Amino acid sequence: MRPQIVFWISAIVRMFVVLILGGITWSFWGVVPGLAVSLVGMIILICVQLHYLMSLADWLDHPSSTRLPDGWGAWTEIFSRLYKLRRGDEKNQAELAEWLARFRQAMTLLPDGVVIMDDVLFLEWCNPVAEKHLGLSLRQDKGMRVTNLVRSPEFMDYIILGRYETPLTLSFRERKLIVHIIPFENRRQILVTHDITESERIDMMRRDFIANASHELRTPLTVINGFLEIASLQPDLDVTIRATHLKLMTEQGERMQRLVEDMLTLTRLESMDYPVRNEHVNMRAMLEQIVQEAEALSAGRHHIALEFDGPDVHGSVDEIRSALINLVTNAIRYTPENGQIRLLWKNMAQGPRFIVQDSGIGISAEHISRLTERFYRVDKSRSRETQGTGLGLAIVKHVLLRHDASLVIESTPGVGSKFSVQFPLSSVRYPDAHLPLETSVN
Repeated sequence: MRPQIVFWISAIVRMFVVLILGGITWSFWGVVPGLAVSLVGMIILICVQLHYLMSLADWLDHPSSTRLPDGWGAWTEIFSRLYKLRRGDEKNQAELAEWLARFRQAMTLLPDGVVIMDDVLFLEWCNPVAEKHLGLSLRQDKGMRVTNLVRSPEFMDYIILGRYETPLTLSFRERKLIVHIIPFENRRQILVTHDITESERIDMMRRDFIANASHELRTPLTVINGFLEIASLQPDLDVTIRATHLKLMTEQGERMQRLVEDMLTLTRLESMDYPVRNEHVNMRAMLEQIVQEAEALSAGRHHIALEFDGPDVHGSVDEIRSALINLVTNAIRYTPENGQIRLLWKNMAQGPRFIVQDSGIGISAEHISRLTERFYRVDKSRSRETQGTGLGLAIVKHVLLRHDASLVIESTPGVGSKFSVQFPLSSVRYPDAHLPLETSVN
């Protein structure tokens, strides 16, 4: 039976009961008492209904399933249905709140910035990435116009023109962002920001790498092809001149070979297919061999000293040797004749440390942060004289990254440079004490 019919039947039954009581009273005590009983009964019924109506009105102002009053008669069914509706509404609200919390949690984990705005660009919500990209603060800026917060002429033009089908490339707060506004519902919009600063930097490095590699290879190829052309056009060339040409071609061929080998080394170091070998690195033997090679390269033009007071480590023998010898050969190439070069292997509290200190030409401060970039040269003309490939410090950087080590460069122009390689404490293989060793080469 429908609740409305039940309500009316219940109300009619109550009124009928009141009238019967009035009629009985009329029969026994007369007309006036009978009418009085009927009137009082009706007033009581009306007051009860008014009480429940006021309770219902009060509950509607502050709806809660725990505050719903108990009913009597037909009101029992009404309040029971309201209780079920309210419980269902509370359940839906709880689920909606849970999904909203999950949505916001997911938005906070996105690598892109997300800003939710109303139709007139007032900020409603944003994730931490958007705060970082655009300099927003949800706690302070909520309810403010985004165009008043993101002060950029390009962004304002993008908003005014309203051509949201095409993303905007925006340089803002030392970042390069792709900004896209997406209409959402009828009265909301989503602003998405994607940081392309790093990808742009990597792309620029790739372009520079290709350009620099092409330039480095073109020079020796030009020399070789030029001498070959001379030899083919002048078969009776003087023997001495021919020998000089062959010597220069050999040097340029060796330069190309070193360059290709360094490029292949860098490629291998950056590849995930070549994990670091966990080998016992005998540091004393390795550094003594490096000193011998440095002595041969120096040809007696420098004073080289090795101070050894540190443990062995574990890692890739070839990679660590490549990194350390690159630092040593750089010091020799950029230190004038009779200069001092000190090699130190020390056991520090943070872990073993290798230091190359020279009295060379030094490096200006503006160049130090870029020294480990591929083909970066402080003085290009001097680099050609020293026959360097421009990849040595890039190789050092990647070797150290693979061994959880770090490189610190200190330098003063005209005074000298200090390259410090800090290995982690976990790299120590044998922490036994070693006797200090100092080898001097004049």
